[in-house]
Amino acid sequence: MLTVWGRRSSFNVQKVMWLIGELGLAHRHVPLGGDFGGCETAAFERLNPHQRIPVIELDGEVVWESHAILRYLAARRGGEAFWPEDAYRRSLSERWMDWSQSTLEPDLMLGLFWALVRTPEQSRDWPLIRTKLALSAQHLQRLDGILAHQPFLSGGQFGLGDIPAGATLYRYFSMDIARPALPHVAAWYERLCERPAYREHVMVSFEELRGRPDRSALVLNVELP
Repeated sequence: MLTVWGRRSSFNVQKVMWLIGELGLAHRHVPLGGDFGGCETAAFERLNPHQRIPVIELDGEVVWESHAILRYLAARRGGEAFWPEDAYRRSLSERWMDWSQSTLEPDLMLGLFWALVRTPEQSRDWPLIRTKLALSAQHLQRLDGILAHQPFLSGGQFGLGDIPAGATLYRYFSMDIARPALPHVAAWYERLCERPAYREHVMVSFEELRGRPDRSALVLNVELP
């Protein structure tokens, strides 16, 4: 039985759970981290020396780091649709996985989302927020150009390359921010929203992550390219 440790509101856990849902894998989910605690225990440290989620175990094999988990599950259970035998075809997805982790997520998730949603209002760094908002828009405009010629980042069909960047979209489109016109990204997002696994594992409320007690809405309007 596949076991997954992590909380449902964790962005990196959501990536893993989304793939598990797409593959229809039977699994056991152990809530961990955040309000659940448990990451600092000696037992969890034996699973992951960094004591961070997500972590999985399958047939006695423990894997941590979300993108390593995605590759592992795709290689073991994904077949040609998620893990082509041809190395070049695999790279069509893997390059977008790496780009998302190295370029998009630092600005959109660790930057904009953290600074605007997870930081209490009185502590927000507004110059940083505006910078990260503009950079996030630029990254998604780049994706918009790609998606003008193909329905998914992975190509003609949904694949592993869609998961990391696609998982950011629910939060991006749910935040009260100004956004540039992104017709092809918006159409991609609509296609993802049609997938049951995306709705179940990614379209999860992030209210518990808000860094201010009143939970009131905030609209950020800045000029975007």
